[in-house]
Amino acid sequence: MHVTRLADARPYEAAKHFNMTGLRLQGFDASPAQGFWVGLSHFLPNGGAEGSSSPLERVYVVVTGEVTVITDDGETVLGPMDSCYLAPGERREIINRTNQPASMLVVMPYPEGGNPA
Repeated sequence: MHVTRLADARPYEAAKHFNMTGLRLQGFDASPAQGFWVGLSHFLPNGGAEGSSSPLERVYVVVTGEVTVITDDGETVLGPMDSCYLAPGERREIINRTNQPASMLVVMPYPEGGNPA
């Protein structure tokens, strides 16, 4: 078993994100996970991610607060313990429209299918 304590989690940069701090919980240099990585994104009020897509599938799980996820099919507000799956190539935008911070887990496979760390 490999444990990452929140106090020891390292920040990482996420392209096209704003007013957000990401912490690596598992995978990459945080653990030897081979098939996926897990991050924790803290979005300030009006923080989010610009519209973009990824060739990789991903799952978002809101832990605290609220975020709005906007896709080509519309928008959905996710609250605590709500989750969504985004298919490979599905475009999304994220915004925290509230006056409270929001935290969200991000689960994604590696670009090449294994931990590059």
